[in-house]
Amino acid sequence: MDKASQIYALYDAMFALEDIRELYRESLPTGLTEEEITTLTEKTQKVKTLLENLESGRGTQKKYITDKLEPRIREETFINIQPIQAAGRLTPEARKALIAYADGYSVCDQCLSPFRLDKIQKPPLEQFHKELADFLGMDEARVVPGARRGFQVVINSLVEKGDTVILSSLAHYTEFLAVEQAGGTAKEVPSLNNVVTGNQYAEKIEEVNRKMGTLPKLVMVDHYDYMYGNEHDIKGIAKAAHEYDIPFLLNGAYSVGVMPVNGRHIGCDFIVGSGHKSMASAAPSGVIGVTEEWADKIFRTTRISGDVTGRTFGVKEVELLGCTLMGAPVITLMASFPAVRKRVEHWDEEIQKSNYFTEQFKRTGSKILSEEPRKHTLTKVDTTESFDTVAKTHKRRGYYFSNELKKRGITGPFAGATRTWKLNVYGLSWEKIRYLTEAFIEIAEEYELPVQ
Repeated sequence: MDKASQIYALYDAMFALEDIRELYRESLPTGLTEEEITTLTEKTQKVKTLLENLESGRGTQKKYITDKLEPRIREETFINIQPIQAAGRLTPEARKALIAYADGYSVCDQCLSPFRLDKIQKPPLEQFHKELADFLGMDEARVVPGARRGFQVVINSLVEKGDTVILSSLAHYTEFLAVEQAGGTAKEVPSLNNVVTGNQYAEKIEEVNRKMGTLPKLVMVDHYDYMYGNEHDIKGIAKAAHEYDIPFLLNGAYSVGVMPVNGRHIGCDFIVGSGHKSMASAAPSGVIGVTEEWADKIFRTTRISGDVTGRTFGVKEVELLGCTLMGAPVITLMASFPAVRKRVEHWDEEIQKSNYFTEQFKRTGSKILSEEPRKHTLTKVDTTESFDTVAKTHKRRGYYFSNELKKRGITGPFAGATRTWKLNVYGLSWEKIRYLTEAFIEIAEEYELPVQ
């Protein structure tokens, strides 16, 4: 069998084990009946046969899990350089935890008074929140359904109708939407060579104050933007914000979880990260850290009561709507956390790999649109003068390029893209980095493109 068939066969065996698990779930607490024991024996034998077939390269593979839902085998059969997926691949520990805790409210079995997610002790969510705050270099931390919900939490707490928020012209669209939802106005800082600085932010603050007659309520910036993966002057921007006594939010969606990030050292009032983008966890998941100064405001607790029942709701946090992540997202975030804490210590090597790749990639006549040398693994490239020249005359147009990559076990770029596109080489071994670079050079040579 080819590798894809092997993975499908592996899934067959895993699914057969899940069928055995379901047998236990359907049985009484007192144990299996004679009939169930017979079924167990049959199902166990099926697993053994499937594993033997996998080992010997025989057997058929399951095409669908259920109702046209195919197993996802992208990470097992390809080198995946999709920009938003590279650092979100689950660790083995997270995949194992997912098997055990996939049920909806699985982490809430021992949710005792005060009935709040960050106070659950088994599994150790309370301890995890403390370690998370320390990891972020902040005083308090919470988990949220993605970085975008972290933006909402902060902006809804600070911004009222008509208030201004300053952000970068390279900011993610969810930052704009969070401002809009709160009734605020977004004012952009234009980039210079796709990078923004503290001086530019200071100028924009002055401009807003001069035109609006009041200072912005919040300043925010992406540590590394999603368009180019460029590093921005986050310490300078934090300094500029604080000189005007404006709180500062750092969007660490592409940095928290892949590199060392300490909000206290940077000068953050708030820091937001993405679990499913950069912390090896299931979507939707994210994190938010705040300083002690802002904790009571951002994580304010409910004061409302029912006019008929008189009900109150304890210490539920308003902006989080009580609780946030249950089941798969938070348990994978927790299970991957030890590996995430360790992997940020190797960021320098990830940058070495990124720069090695870009230097080799340029040999095909392609250009790097992101800043160089690379400071991140997310990179925007321009292949207009290389692979796109083939697409102009090829009968399959730009899809020839996707096909050539697929033949070599590479996925990620959008099908048909041959002009400007993005990739992310985070987490790839040196062996895979070299294979990847050789593949692009090989395609260029096959189509008689000049290779330096």
